Amino acid sequence: MPRLPKLPGLRQRRNRAVSRAILPSIEESRKRRVPKLYKRERQGERWHPKVLAWWKALWKSPMAAEYLDADVCGGLYDLAELYQGFWTSTDVREQIALAAEIRQQEVRFGLSPVDRRRLQWEVERGNQAEERTKRRRQTRDLEKLAGMDPRELMQVVNGSAKKGSATDAKH
Repeated sequence: MPRLPKLPGLRQRRNRAVSRAILPSIEESRKRRVPKLYKRERQGERWHPKVLAWWKALWKSPMAAEYLDADVCGGLYDLAELYQGFWTSTDVREQIALAAEIRQQEVRFGLSPVDRRRLQWEVERGNQAEERTKRRRQTRDLEKLAGMDPRELMQVVNGSAKKGSATDAKH
């Protein structure tokens, strides 16, 4: 007696990624408003310029679309403090320890290509990238055609290329 196939509900994979997301395109992300980084608690102390540049780049990146307010308060502010310590420290051992902690914390927010792959986050391909590829292909095709003798081109198009012609000599 032949075996009956499994029910579709039983055949489905159960290891689906719940973090899978399509992130906005880079062009779209550049339009995002950058929230202000809170003022430093110590009077007269300011954020290091590299921390401010990192904060701006973070919020202009496609990954920022996935961040919630809880992520900001519960981790991104801490990460900014770690960067501040890294850039203001003069002790090499302290910088090494901070760099290690920064690396570990960045994993939580998909800030490296490996992290994005693990989270299954894909950056949406913008129309601009598609248009650029299309133009590049057209230019390449035109360059190929430009190097041919027009008579050979007509023979290839008409299908009347003869053996021993200039077309065969090139190939």
